[in-house]
Amino acid sequence: MPVNAAVIRGVQKLVLYETRARYFLVGSNNAQTKHRVLKIDRTEPRDLVIIDDKHVYSQQEVRELLGRLDLGNRTKIGQKGSSGLSRAVSAYGIVGFVRFLEGYYIVLITKRRKMADIGGHSIYKIEDTNMIYIPNDSVRVTHPDEARYVRIFQNVDLSSNFYFSYSYDLSHSLQHNMTLLQMPCDAGESDELNTSGRQDSFDIFEEEGLPTQVVHSLINEPYAKYVWNVRLLEKVKDIVHPDWLLYIIHGFCGQSKLLIYGRPVYVTLIARRSSRFAGTRFLKRGANCEGDVANEVETEQIIHDASVMSLTAGSFSSCVQVRGSVPLHWSQDISTMMPKPPIRLDQADPYAHIAALHFDQMLQRFGSPIIILNLVKKREKRKHEKILSEEFYPAITNLNQFLPPEHGIEYIAWDMARYTKRWGDLGGKVTPNGRLQTGVLRTNCVDCLDRTNTAQFMVGKCALAYQLYALGMIDKPKLQFDTDCVRLFEELYEDHGDTLSLQYGGSQLVHRVKTYRKIAPWTQHSKDIMQTLSRYYSNAFSDADRQDAINLFLQVFQPSESKPHLWELPTDFYLHHSDTMILPHQRHSYTHWWTDGVLTFLPLPYDEAQCEKNRRKVTVKRVNRYDESIDIYTEFFKPYELTSFDDTFSIGMTNSAREFMPKTVGLDPSPFTVRKPDESAKSVLGSKSSKEEAVLQRKTAASAPPPPSEEQISSSSEDDSEEDREDDGTASQRSTPIKLAEPSDSIRTHEDQPQQRLPPVKETYGLNLLADPPDEDILIYHRFAHLGQNQHKVDRHDDTKKLDAVISLAPVSLFPSDSIYEVLAPEVDVQSREVFQCHVQTGRGWVRTLCQEDVLMYREYIRNRYM
Repeated sequence: MPVNAAVIRGVQKLVLYETRARYFLVGSNNAQTKHRVLKIDRTEPRDLVIIDDKHVYSQQEVRELLGRLDLGNRTKIGQKGSSGLSRAVSAYGIVGFVRFLEGYYIVLITKRRKMADIGGHSIYKIEDTNMIYIPNDSVRVTHPDEARYVRIFQNVDLSSNFYFSYSYDLSHSLQHNMTLLQMPCDAGESDELNTSGRQDSFDIFEEEGLPTQVVHSLINEPYAKYVWNVRLLEKVKDIVHPDWLLYIIHGFCGQSKLLIYGRPVYVTLIARRSSRFAGTRFLKRGANCEGDVANEVETEQIIHDASVMSLTAGSFSSCVQVRGSVPLHWSQDISTMMPKPPIRLDQADPYAHIAALHFDQMLQRFGSPIIILNLVKKREKRKHEKILSEEFYPAITNLNQFLPPEHGIEYIAWDMARYTKRWGDLGGKVTPNGRLQTGVLRTNCVDCLDRTNTAQFMVGKCALAYQLYALGMIDKPKLQFDTDCVRLFEELYEDHGDTLSLQYGGSQLVHRVKTYRKIAPWTQHSKDIMQTLSRYYSNAFSDADRQDAINLFLQVFQPSESKPHLWELPTDFYLHHSDTMILPHQRHSYTHWWTDGVLTFLPLPYDEAQCEKNRRKVTVKRVNRYDESIDIYTEFFKPYELTSFDDTFSIGMTNSAREFMPKTVGLDPSPFTVRKPDESAKSVLGSKSSKEEAVLQRKTAASAPPPPSEEQISSSSEDDSEEDREDDGTASQRSTPIKLAEPSDSIRTHEDQPQQRLPPVKETYGLNLLADPPDEDILIYHRFAHLGQNQHKVDRHDDTKKLDAVISLAPVSLFPSDSIYEVLAPEVDVQSREVFQCHVQTGRGWVRTLCQEDVLMYREYIRNRYM
C-alpha cells in the first residue's frame, strides 16, 4: 500500500518583474529547479486580472521567457526607460491581494526568519513585507480617502508575530496532521501518477524489473478560523495553482532545545489566535452570534526527539490547551475612564444558545471531554467578576442535560489541585499508531491574560512531565520547580504570555509565574505598576485605532463608496454580528445543539474522523517517491547550498545546557536536577534585568523564606487582579521580606565579599590542587609518559622515503625524535583538471557535446545490455 506524505509548496522564492502593462511574478522552489509564472494585468484600474498557465518551467525556459519579454517590451533606443522588463522586488511568499477605493494592492513577504523545526518542517516568522499598487499610474483613478485606508491597513504590523510554513499546516494541531498522514487513500481518489520524479529523461543505469515506488501526496484545507489571510486570498484561490497560496497564522511560536545528557529534545510552543471576533481588550468581550469568543487562542506544546528527523519515524508528543473569553453576550463600558469598568450583560440568553454554538465548535475540533477551568473570582467586596460565573455555570448545566453523561462538559471553578490530580484521567484513545488526545482544557478569566497564562503554565508543566515520561526521557511523570527543564519551559511560557498580552491588552504580563509562587523580588512590583499603566493607556487611547486596523485587515469591513467610511462608524457591533443585519434562515435547536454526526465519533474529534466530509477536504495525488514536492530531506538540509555550521538554526536556538546549566564542574548535568537560584547560568527573570538588579535579587533571595511546595501552589486560590492585591493587606504580604542590616553587619558583609566572588578550587575544578597527588597517580603518570616517549621514537629518513611517492613531505622540526611534517599541496595533472571542470559544468547544467569516443562507448553499452 502506498505511503502518504505532506506536500512541500513549490513556490518559495519569488521575483516580481515589471512592465508598463503587466506584472510578471516568477516563483520557484527552494532549489530553483521548477518555476511558475503569474501574469498580473496593470491596465485595469479597479479589477484584478490574473492569469496562471499552470505550467512548470525549467530554469532555462524561464530565462528564455524573460528574455523574450524584455525584448518585446523595449521602446526605441535612446528614449527614457528603454528597458522593457525591470526587476521590482524579491520575496518569499504572497500574503494576499486587497482593494480599498481605488485599485488592488499585492502584499509580499520580503524578509523571513526561521523560528522552529518540527520533524524537518521549517516554521518561519514574517520579518518584513512590501505593499505594491498594481494598476499603472496612467490608468489610476485617485480617491482622496485611499491614503487613509492604506495607513489603517498598515497599522497591522505583519512583522510582529505572523508565521507560516511551506510544508507544515500551522492551522491544525500536530495530532491532526499526523492522523492525516495515516489516513488510507483509495486509488479512485488519486490523480494520475506523476512520473517525472527522479529524472525527466530515460535513465540507462536504472535497475531492471523494479516497480515504480508510489507515494500519495496530501494537501489538506487549512482551518480557516486560525488563518488570518483567508479573505486576502479569496479572490485568487480558484484561479492560481495551490503552490501560490501561503496561509499565515497570528500568535506566537517559540522553540528551545532540552539536552538530556547530549540527547536533543525540542520543546515547541505554538499559539494560534482566532481570526473571528478578533480585536482589543475592552472592545471585544464575550462572544458573537456565531459562537466565536474574544481573545480565543489555541496553545500547543510539542515535544519531540530531534535526533530523528521524520514525522512518521520520529517520536512526538503534543498537548493542546485553549483560552477564550466567557461565551456570553457581555461587555464593559470604557467611556467612564475607569481602570476596571463595570461588567454588564447585554443580552439575555436563557437557553444558552451562544454557549451551545461555541462548544459545538470545540466538540468538532477536540472531541470530549471538554474541561472548563474558570478562574473568575468568587469572593468580592463588590460584585464584579462574579456576574459572569453566575451566568456561565447555569448555561453549562443546561447544555449538559442533553449530552450523554460520558461526554458531558466538566466545569471546574479555580481548583488547580483537583485538575493536576485528574490529569491522568484526561486519557485519550490508544491506537496502533500511538495515543490520541481526546478533549481539551479550556481556561478563562476575565481578560484571559495573566491568570490564564499562569494556569496554563501549571497545566503545561504537568503535561510536559507526562510527555517526557511517554518518550522515555524520565523514569516518573513528575517535574520539580527550579530545574533547568522547568526554567526553560517557564521562560518559553512567559515569552508566550507577553506576546499574547501585547496583542490583546496592549502591554506585557502584569503578574507572572514567580508572582503566584511568592518568590518574585520586590523590584518586580514596580514593573507590575508600569505594565498596568501601559495597559491602561493602550486601552484608553490606542485600542480604537488597532481595532479598525484589524477589521480592515481581516476584511470584516470592506470599503465602498456607497456606505460610510470605517472611521465614521459609531460601533463595529454589526460587523461581527451577522444576525443584526440578516435574519437567520434556520434557527439552531435548543436541545439538539450539536452538529449532526459529532456524537457518532466521540470521544474522538469529528474533524479527525475518516468520514466523507473530511475526505473531501483532502487533495490526493500519486507521485514518485523521489519527487521534489515530498522530499523533506532535501528541503531541510539543502545540499545544493553552501552553509556555515555556526549559522544553522539548531545551533542558535535556546539551549538548556548553554543557557541554564551551571558551568561549575562536578555538578549533575541532568536538566531534571533541582538547583539553587544562584546556581543556574541564567534565571528566567534575571535574563531580562540589569546587572545591578540581579545583585539585588540575590541579596533579596538570601533573606527570603523558602519557596512553597508544588502542592501548596496548586491548592492556593490567588488572583491576579489589582483589587485582590488591595484586599490582601500590607505590602509586606505581597513582596519578599528584606532584612535590614546594622552598620556592623554591613562592614562584615564588605569584608566577606571577595570570598563570595571566588568559589573554592574544589568546587571549580572538581579536585583539590593544593594537595599532593597520591603515589598511585604518580606511578600511572610515569608509565604513560614512558609509553609516549617510546611511541614517538621514529626514523625520519625512512618515513620520508616511503611517503615521498604519495605526497610531498618536508620535515620542519629541529628535534631528532619528532615526526611532524610540513604538508605541501600535491600537483594535479591537466587531465584531472579537465575531468573536474567537466563535472562542475555538468552540475550547473552546461552539458558538453558528446565526442566520438563517448558515442562509441554508449553504443557498446546498449549493445551488450539490450541486444
